Amino acid sequence: MAIVETPYLKLLQDILQNGHEKSDRTGTGTRSLFGYQMRFNLQAGFPLLTTKKVAFGLVKSELLWFLRGDTNIRFLLKHNNHIWDEWAFKKWISSAAYQGPNMNNFGQRRLQDATFNQLYLQQKQKFCERILNDDIFAEKFGNLGDVYGAQWRHWKTRDGQVIDQIQNVIDGIKKTPDSRRLIVTAWNPEDVPQSALPPCHTLFQFYVNQGKLSCQLYQRSADAFLGVPFNIASYALLTALIARETGLELGEFVHTLGDAHLYSNHLVQAQEQLTRKPQSAPQLWLNPAKHSLAEFEVADIKVTDYHPAPAIKAPVAV
Repeated sequence: MAIVETPYLKLLQDILQNGHEKSDRTGTGTRSLFGYQMRFNLQAGFPLLTTKKVAFGLVKSELLWFLRGDTNIRFLLKHNNHIWDEWAFKKWISSAAYQGPNMNNFGQRRLQDATFNQLYLQQKQKFCERILNDDIFAEKFGNLGDVYGAQWRHWKTRDGQVIDQIQNVIDGIKKTPDSRRLIVTAWNPEDVPQSALPPCHTLFQFYVNQGKLSCQLYQRSADAFLGVPFNIASYALLTALIARETGLELGEFVHTLGDAHLYSNHLVQAQEQLTRKPQSAPQLWLNPAKHSLAEFEVADIKVTDYHPAPAIKAPVAV
């Protein structure tokens, strides 16, 4: 089997060697490159990194969350997925309803104060438990606004209608596979101010050639160490699911990055990852009895022959 993660490792190396020092919204600081592209042959294997373990269970539950048009973290928590907790938790502790210990500037304080970090984790655990068990609380504080799922499946029009962009793309691939309009966008300027995190992966386009389906993603902001490995796996999986529904083979995943960056507190971790030898790519298994997006559950999606190096921990910049 082929080694498919080489383009990603080259990205890390290029940022470390040639990146520009830039400030950022979180106050952490980054090393950044602008305009970068990676290509992954999806027939060579599934592009799930082997130089560090990537939690595929989180990848597939998040993608299914998007595809359901859901924007509330409750679905994710039910599948033990805490990817989006930080943004919902920040919304709660910034509200007048929060009566617990002071959590101001919690991102930096967690890095500097072990006692505060323990307190933070206790408060977040209570928050997640309330999301799971309190319907009213979940509705108010679990919803992240019109993020990916809403824009993909329920894009709001000026006349009060909604557009299901995913279904439109599936129909387009089936009816007019040579179309240059097989596009889904998550970037709605009107909704950006109300979103917990404005979409980082903003637009993707499908391309059909010789019975194979390819996908290109434009990602405006790319957290190269923590986020990009998930994005690669997520859009490779999305391409596979769309290919299953449209009866096509797999082509390429093309990943185009705007601001590709390593946070200043991820540099050592990236250097460690580059010392590791990549292994053969795993294989993606989709339940052969399922054929449409609506049918797939988390248990219907797996990877086999996945033999990664241990995970490398790094803090999330919020």
